[in-house]
Amino acid sequence: MFSLTGIHPMGIVGIALAGALILPAIGTTIGLLYRGFDRKLAAQMQGRVGPPIVQPFRDVGKLFLKENIVPSGAVTWLFNAAPVIALLSSATLLLYIPLFGQYPLLGEFGDLILILYLLIVPSLALVLGGFASSSPYATVGAQREMVVMMSYEFPLAVTIIALAWRIGNVTAANPFMLSTIFQNPIWNVVGPVGAVGAGILLLLLMFVTPGEAAKVPFDIAEAETEIAGGILIEYSGRNLALFYLADIIKAFVMSALIVALFIPYNLSPLFGIGQPIIAGLVDALFFLVKIFVVMFFSISLIRVGVARFKISQASAIYFITSTVIGVIGLVLLWIDMTIM
Repeated sequence: MFSLTGIHPMGIVGIALAGALILPAIGTTIGLLYRGFDRKLAAQMQGRVGPPIVQPFRDVGKLFLKENIVPSGAVTWLFNAAPVIALLSSATLLLYIPLFGQYPLLGEFGDLILILYLLIVPSLALVLGGFASSSPYATVGAQREMVVMMSYEFPLAVTIIALAWRIGNVTAANPFMLSTIFQNPIWNVVGPVGAVGAGILLLLLMFVTPGEAAKVPFDIAEAETEIAGGILIEYSGRNLALFYLADIIKAFVMSALIVALFIPYNLSPLFGIGQPIIAGLVDALFFLVKIFVVMFFSISLIRVGVARFKISQASAIYFITSTVIGVIGLVLLWIDMTIM
């Protein structure tokens, strides 16, 4: 596994800069490909033909060619800065998430607490951009985004704390480090009761993912049929493309986080593959399969099967119902630890 331990500080800076360019490009490409598959699969499940898989690439290219319009009453600097902040913060997350069966590039310099904070930034940028646009529709969308964001962050935090607490009881290493979770998968440290609790937390995190990614049924901040696009109504051209890419990367990051927390296994050790290049390719392909499965069940299936919630429904589901479910999972992990 790749590690930065023992590397000269200037070398670490160079690796981080290279990773800051390469990883977002890879994450964006995979995210756009999945978005194409998602739209095609959703269309097939609804009895439609659907757009070609490469349509998201065409959409982004077209947006970058369009005129970038700023409303006359907008706070110009904040209106233009919001999509840049959203994209940069989403791209930064890729440096702290295990990708392709390897340790995160900067995993030794950040943990799950940092990831929780970084996950909030793109949503905050959306809110700021909505308020800065001076549109009443965007203002309503920004208010909705704030409510949903405050609602889903709590069950997400409960899930992460529960897993870290349980893993922390079997290792002296920092349980909030993804490298620690990578080495001590939750399924390896629990019994039958704990496995049920971990399964509940896995389902909960998959249900939080469409909220984090602002997908149906939690796309309440945009809601085209209600507030005409809401938070993004005044965005166009390059700025809209940046928000689109930030959304693509964040959805990929959430899926990669689920894989890192619950399915951190590689295939190469199972098949005894010792050749580093072949092992890396096998693990990378297996990682992509896991990402596809997680995205399908946490985004595509929910998006097709459930209609958009009202803001009150979404808030209650996340803040009350999901939090209670997360606490149940935590209690089951505690019971499992007491009887083992």
